[in-house]
Amino acid sequence: MHKFLVVFCFFILSSCIDFPKKAPISKVSVTTVFEDSVSIRAIEFLDANTLAFAGSKGIYGTVDIPTGKVRSNTIKYHTSIPEFRAVAHTSTDFFMLSVANPALLYKTGDNGKMDLVYMEEGEGVFYDAMKFWNDKEGIAIGDTVNGCLSIIITRDGGKTWTKLPCGDLPLGIKGEGAFAASNTNIEIEGNKTWIVTTSGRIYFSENKGVTWTAVQTPIINEKETQGMYSLDFYDENLGYAIGGDFTEPDATIANKIMTVDGGITWETVASGTTPGYKSCVQYIPNSGGDDLIAIGFTGIDYSNNGGYSWEKLSEEGFYTIRFLNDSVAYAAGKNRIVKLVFK
Repeated sequence: MHKFLVVFCFFILSSCIDFPKKAPISKVSVTTVFEDSVSIRAIEFLDANTLAFAGSKGIYGTVDIPTGKVRSNTIKYHTSIPEFRAVAHTSTDFFMLSVANPALLYKTGDNGKMDLVYMEEGEGVFYDAMKFWNDKEGIAIGDTVNGCLSIIITRDGGKTWTKLPCGDLPLGIKGEGAFAASNTNIEIEGNKTWIVTTSGRIYFSENKGVTWTAVQTPIINEKETQGMYSLDFYDENLGYAIGGDFTEPDATIANKIMTVDGGITWETVASGTTPGYKSCVQYIPNSGGDDLIAIGFTGIDYSNNGGYSWEKLSEEGFYTIRFLNDSVAYAAGKNRIVKLVFK
């Protein structure tokens, strides 16, 4: 009994200890690690030591995190040069997907080069983002073709991809697609999947893309250039989406929304206050869902209260960002990839 009381009192006392929250971020340092005359909108960490990227002019490559060494290459398809805006990976392979017609999806090959594993030709073909649930199952999404959103899925590690028929998807909206701005149109938590579209809708699947529903959100989407550009979830319940209008980057009305119930309902937040247009939003790891970073060609903004208010950290513009840990991230944009250290 005495031992039980000692342990019980320890837990009671421990529960009363006020563990300090990490101090809010006040600044960010920017260090260029790669420069070239290309546009890069797709980056992903393959592991803690390697950042992979792909961009315009057929370029793709890796950044070695410990040394900063960059390896890059280019690829052609016959006489055309693809532009890549989506990348993804499994534990063994790297994938990159081009926009526009023809859509070209490449996978790491066994002979040291990238192998073409999926191609789609036709009017309106335009792919936007890609992600994997696990080492066998992955998804890529694109704009509407023949009346519904384009969704292709692999169940064999990316060797083959199958396009979902319109009958398996929610009723399409004419012209609905996704903005290929930062490869963050898809978010995955476990078996659950969310896709943001230009029409202000979020497609949801609870079973890795087998069945789908669609929810209309309150984000602004009255013009072709308006809508959701980026989505992130901290866990399966808490999510945040951002966008706006890249042709009116200072507009701040209804360009930020959040959910606390896994995407069943969404509410506008920070409407009428900065930031305006952003192409990518990400939760900072280990922040309890309180801290987010949003970036675009308009600069880097930060929130430490779940996205209800924001402050500008830097005027330097980028298209996409990924966190290595809770203080270091890498971002990419026009002509460069950088390392960001938040303090």
